[in-house]
Amino acid sequence: MSFVILDLNMEEQSKEENMQMEQLNGGNQIDPSTTYSAEPTPGNTGPPPMGRMRILKNVFVVSVGFMFLFTSFQSLSNLQSTLNKDEGLGTGGLSVVYGALVVSCMLFPSFVIAHLGCKWTVTLSMLCYIAYMALNFHAIWGTIIPASIIVGLGGGTLWAAKCAYLTQISVWYAKLTGAKKDDVMNRFFGFFFMTCQTSDIWGNIISSTVFAVTPGNTTNDIDSCGANFDPTAPTGNNSNLDRPDDTKVYTLCGIYVGCAVIAFIITAIFLDNITLDKTPQGGDSKISFKLFLSTFKHWWGSTPQKLLTILTIYSGIEQAFITGDYTKSYVSCAIGIWNVGYVMICFGTVCAICSWGFGRLVQFVGHVPFFLIAFLSHGGTQIALLLWQPNRDNQLLIYVFAGLWGIGDAVMQTQINALYGYLFTTNIEAAFSNYKLWESFGYIIAFAWSGYLVTKVKLGLCLGFLTVGMFLFTIVEIQDRRNKKDNTISYNIAMQEHADSVKS
Repeated sequence: MSFVILDLNMEEQSKEENMQMEQLNGGNQIDPSTTYSAEPTPGNTGPPPMGRMRILKNVFVVSVGFMFLFTSFQSLSNLQSTLNKDEGLGTGGLSVVYGALVVSCMLFPSFVIAHLGCKWTVTLSMLCYIAYMALNFHAIWGTIIPASIIVGLGGGTLWAAKCAYLTQISVWYAKLTGAKKDDVMNRFFGFFFMTCQTSDIWGNIISSTVFAVTPGNTTNDIDSCGANFDPTAPTGNNSNLDRPDDTKVYTLCGIYVGCAVIAFIITAIFLDNITLDKTPQGGDSKISFKLFLSTFKHWWGSTPQKLLTILTIYSGIEQAFITGDYTKSYVSCAIGIWNVGYVMICFGTVCAICSWGFGRLVQFVGHVPFFLIAFLSHGGTQIALLLWQPNRDNQLLIYVFAGLWGIGDAVMQTQINALYGYLFTTNIEAAFSNYKLWESFGYIIAFAWSGYLVTKVKLGLCLGFLTVGMFLFTIVEIQDRRNKKDNTISYNIAMQEHADSVKS
């Protein structure tokens, strides 16, 4: 893919805008006892250690590596609710994944990044995902639970290191080009998630091809599908929910393991190691109770972080719903497991296109219009799913709703990440650990209730979290604009006083 996609010829910031941004970032500073700051420190005020093209190359490499990794993991996750449905093994395992991810977010990122650096933290964390997919060859409680714990522990360090890496090189690129840091972060994260979200396309093409069947005597007993789907009720004679042959399952797992190995090789060979602009901290070199509390310390000390918590939780809930509930209640139940891949390709394609487009447009219109789009697309889809009864005669709507969900998901992935990078630049690692902590909490509760609640109840909970989260985000946006205005006024007063003193 051409690097033209990442052409960042943005307007150059004026000196006044730079000073206002520095004042704004200073107002958000939290005790950085266990964080990595993307801001230059007194000992690191020289030019960035790599040029523009090398930075763009690293954005490309980390994006493609994650694409291969999540071609395997995300697509296998999409199938868990149907593939390993007995006793709730699939969704139960996914809940454990994100439970372990919460622990990892709180304990390990600072320690692991301090010892390995961002590159090798990302690369070695991928081995945890490879182990998870390999253990799916024999999916029982004795293998899925240990595998889920392993991938969850690796996931916390993987995402924290990736976010710190992209944020750091975004700051360097902004310094090289004179562009606004917020704009560069939006563009880099937009490209990353555009590329990463295409994993839904490739992984689901693989699953639909492997599981392809010629439907035989499928039943018309699908009245219990959709919003009325009850995971605790017997499936009756609905053959759409039958598990595929073991041979096909083994073939799929083998292909997915291969994709994850390719991801490991790409990042190990082609991703450059970097040193984060940070003040060295002695506590980074060991796991301690202080580090365990650092994530909550940041949360407690930051009002914007507390206000964004509900929306961040929702970002986990909505991804869990499309992965575990929509695929089973609306797709597998109504039109068969072999169609899950095709529907999720639609979701992934829309999400990838919107991730790229929103990342480019946000510099012109800001975050707010896109969060409004997410609220309307997800809120409207959830209401429609509550009222609509799926059947084989209107399969097109299943794809339409998946696409609408992809629009909202693109906003949740790109804009919340970029918003965290913008608001918490001076405390970046703790902020992104909070992001994965609360997003993972959303996954945990959504996968936990997935095997017990009727789908319409889950849709109601999704709508509630979305509404409250968007309301609290609005408060954050209002506060941020007031802070900018106050900083501008203070700066103008200071400049006027300086001019008066020079005249006198």
